[in-house]
Amino acid sequence: QVQLVESGGGLVQAGGSLNLSCAASGSFFRIATMGWYRQAPGKQRELVATITGGQHTNYADSVKGRFTVSRDNAKNTVFLQMNSLKPEDTAVYYCNRDIAGVVIWGQGTQVTVSS
Repeated sequence: QVQLVESGGGLVQAGGSLNLSCAASGSFFRIATMGWYRQAPGKQRELVATITGGQHTNYADSVKGRFTVSRDNAKNTVFLQMNSLKPEDTAVYYCNRDIAGVVIWGQGTQVTVSS
């Protein structure tokens, strides 16, 4: 059974940084598109960033220039480096794995940015 486990969330002051990790079990990690999403209280889940098996990346406009998504295929892990954090970045952050439209989600990790 494939599992995704996020870690690295926490409480940080505005302007600070956090690095989220998502470790994936199972096979075919190298060909998977991995994504980071977030959901703030009372809001819909939204895309933060994605990275394909070919290392192509895509970012939400709200995080461009501040967040960087990367992956280590040898460790089946995807990362989200978050810099210059803002209070509006506060949310539960989820990673997901998409292989040919079959999507699996992690359980999420809380990120709280204080002003």
